[in-house]
Amino acid sequence: MTITGTGNTPDVADVVAVGESMVAFLPARPGRLADVPAFHRSVGGAESNVACALAAAGHSARWVSRVGADGFGDHLVEAIGSYGVDVSAVCRDPARPTGVYFRTAGDRGTDAHEVAYYRAGSAASAMSPRNVAAGPGRVLHLSGITAALSGSCLALVRELTARRPGRPLVSFDVNHRAGLWRDPAAAGDVLLGLARGSDLVFVGEDEAAQTWGVRGGPERIRELLPEPAVLVVKEGAKGATVFQESARVFQPALRVDVVAATGAGDAFAAGFLSATLRGLPLRDRLRHGHLWAAAALTAPGDLAPPPARDTADRLAALDAEAWGRLRLGPAWTQAARRAEEEVRTR
Repeated sequence: MTITGTGNTPDVADVVAVGESMVAFLPARPGRLADVPAFHRSVGGAESNVACALAAAGHSARWVSRVGADGFGDHLVEAIGSYGVDVSAVCRDPARPTGVYFRTAGDRGTDAHEVAYYRAGSAASAMSPRNVAAGPGRVLHLSGITAALSGSCLALVRELTARRPGRPLVSFDVNHRAGLWRDPAAAGDVLLGLARGSDLVFVGEDEAAQTWGVRGGPERIRELLPEPAVLVVKEGAKGATVFQESARVFQPALRVDVVAATGAGDAFAAGFLSATLRGLPLRDRLRHGHLWAAAALTAPGDLAPPPARDTADRLAALDAEAWGRLRLGPAWTQAARRAEEEVRTR
C-alpha cells in the first residue's frame, strides 16, 4: 500500500479527518447520571480524536466538520485547534446546534455505563456532499459513525469512499454504534459497502460478529473483506492482526493498568496511521497502534498525548520476549519523556 502526495506541501495534510465532534461532559465522580452533581467539559469525536493525536505527534492533520454558531461550537474549534489541527475547513451553522453528550465514569463494557446523547438535528448531522469539502490530504480518515447520523451524511461518506483515480488513501474505522442507526437492520450492509470501498479498514473482531455475524477469527473477516489493501482486525486484549496482500501479521496487545477505556480505539487507529505515513513495516504499525492505545487507556478522558516518537520507536523495536513483558501504568508517556529529557541534558 503506497501513500501518494507529500507532507511537505503546505496545503496537503498528512491526514484529513471528516466527522462529528461533540462537547463531552465527564462526571466529577462515579455514579449514575441522576446522582452526579457536576461534570467536566471535554471533547469527544472519533475522527477528531485521530486528528488530534496525529497532530500532537507532529503530523499535519485537518479536521473537517460542521458545528453550531454557539459557544459549544467555539469550544470545539478552539480545543481541537489547540492540538495543532487545522480547523479552517470547519463550517459554522447558525440554524443547528453543536452536539453534546454526558456519560458516567464507568467502563463502556459494563451494564452500569450510561451515555446521554443530545445530537439529533446537530450541525454535523447536516453534512452532505454539497457542503463539505475535505481538501487535499495523503490519507482521508472516516468512520461508520458519520454514516449513521443522517441520510446526507451517509451520502457524503459514500461519495468519499467511491473508488476513483487520484483519490487519497481512504482509511475507514467501522465503529458500529447500533443505537445511532434509525434502521439497525440496514447498518450491516451499509457498513460493509463502505468498508469494501476503502483502502485501509479497522474493525474489531467482536464488532464484526455483531455487525455482520462473522465468527471464526480474523481470517473469516478477511474473507468477507478482500477488497481493502490493508485490513486491521482488533482482537481486544489479545492483540490485533493486519492483512496486506499475502501477508498476515499478528501482534499481542500490551498489558496496561487501565484508567479509562474511552478513546483507545481511536488512539490505536492514529498510531497505526502514523506508522503507515512513516512507511514502517506491518509489525511496527501494529505495535505503534498498541502503544498509542496504551497511552489512551492509562489516561482519563477521550484524548491523551501519544508517546514521544523516540519512546514509541524504541519500544516497538523490542524483541518478542521483551514486548511481552512490558506493562504500562498511568502517566507512563510523561515519565518516558522526562527520562529522555534527563538523558539529553546530561
